[in-house]
Amino acid sequence: MQNGATSSQPIPAKIRFGLVLRRARESIGMSQEELGEKAELHRTYIGQVERGERNISIDNMEKLADAVGLPLWEMLRPE
Repeated sequence: MQNGATSSQPIPAKIRFGLVLRRARESIGMSQEELGEKAELHRTYIGQVERGERNISIDNMEKLADAVGLPLWEMLRPE
């Protein structure tokens, strides 16, 4: 499992959000730079979010969800 999670532990929300964000961004053929421009966030910040390295604010989560066309709640839903 990734980032120290075991099969009995849920994936932390910031990791789950980052994974879903990356999948959504790649599925629409958008680069991190394009996503950053659309969400008004820096490209390096996008990479840190996708890798689960940032504790992202709910406002930035909303900007990123809107930028990839997904409802925020769906990006946080456990798989």
